[in-house]
Amino acid sequence: MAKYWQVSPVVRACTAEDMYPDGPDTRGGHSPAATHPGARPVGAAFLGRVKAPRLVFWETTQACNLACVHCRRLSESDRAAPDQLATDEAFRLIDQIAQAGCSILVFSGGEPLMRADLFDLLRDARDRRLAAAVASNGTLINDAVARELAACGVRRVSVSLDGPDAASHDSFRRIDGAFDAAQSGIQNLKHAGISVQINTTLAAHNHTRLDQMYDLATRLGAEALHLFMLVPVGCGLELAENMMLGPQRYEEILNWIYEKDAAGGPLRIKATCAPHYVRVWIQRRKAAGLSPQRGDGQMYRMSRGCLAGTEIVFVSHRGDVFPCGYLPVPAGNLRDKSFLEIWERAEVLNAFREPVRLHGKCGACEYLHVCLGCRARAYAATGDVLAEEPCCGHQPRMEQQKC
Repeated sequence: MAKYWQVSPVVRACTAEDMYPDGPDTRGGHSPAATHPGARPVGAAFLGRVKAPRLVFWETTQACNLACVHCRRLSESDRAAPDQLATDEAFRLIDQIAQAGCSILVFSGGEPLMRADLFDLLRDARDRRLAAAVASNGTLINDAVARELAACGVRRVSVSLDGPDAASHDSFRRIDGAFDAAQSGIQNLKHAGISVQINTTLAAHNHTRLDQMYDLATRLGAEALHLFMLVPVGCGLELAENMMLGPQRYEEILNWIYEKDAAGGPLRIKATCAPHYVRVWIQRRKAAGLSPQRGDGQMYRMSRGCLAGTEIVFVSHRGDVFPCGYLPVPAGNLRDKSFLEIWERAEVLNAFREPVRLHGKCGACEYLHVCLGCRARAYAATGDVLAEEPCCGHQPRMEQQKC
């Protein structure tokens, strides 16, 4: 089958997926965005339209003070790109996201703290009743920055730690001292009363140290640990093949996550960019004689597998809209069309809202409608966003019957 879309420039992905796993405001029982004047009900099925995205990830800038080996940027720079959204364009984006009825806006990068007007933008999101979160590498968060983030209404910051010690983290981030600086940033956030989520990208350098990562996150006082299954895009395309994990190891890690989560503990642990975890979760629950239905325990960790284009969307520093930060297939640009028009009408986004369009092993899988496979990894491997997930070891029943 021909490639579904042509290759387009790769963008930098966000470093957080679900900043508020229990919803943006569990105390009030409603979404902050829903109370903004003119905002449509969050999650509602609009007349003839798709429901609003739950999360929007915005790459506020490509500028970053680190040079990570897996970065989604094609080039590295500590300076902002000349074509990044200007402040007035950024305010307009925030307004359109609020008007669309989105629940949560994640300010990502690059490193968002490299953007000079970040605090003004965060205050604007707060005033529009958007739940704002920040995805950072943590190294620039001193006490004053942490207190200002809290004053801007930021409730959670995700900080990336890609190893349980300086040697493993700093080699992946390619800056000496990054590990210690990130830990200091986490402590400043905790002192300011901001919830901390730790994001860890799993690859060959750290996949055998899962328990150590869990213990580190616990010691640092994090509320959540999100384990990202590496998607080879941007600079990550140049990673040696032996840095990538195969389907069997992915399966082992997903089962480790299930067991850790089922055992209970101080951390909420979540598999990210691993839609097949939903399948593992259902299989393990059934094997234990437990209900696979939502609402009894861990199912809040995931509403479905791949959420690209259905519950989440990514906006680049120049206003390009993508299904997610790891999938470089553009849906449109905010300088040409409104956010809502792109969200509701873009072909690539609507393709992901019809799981029956998937082919290969995913299209034949009995878990199709709850998993969908990682569309970004499928694209990276084949150039086809609707192809099968290359890092899933499951053999669908319908495929078995063909043998």
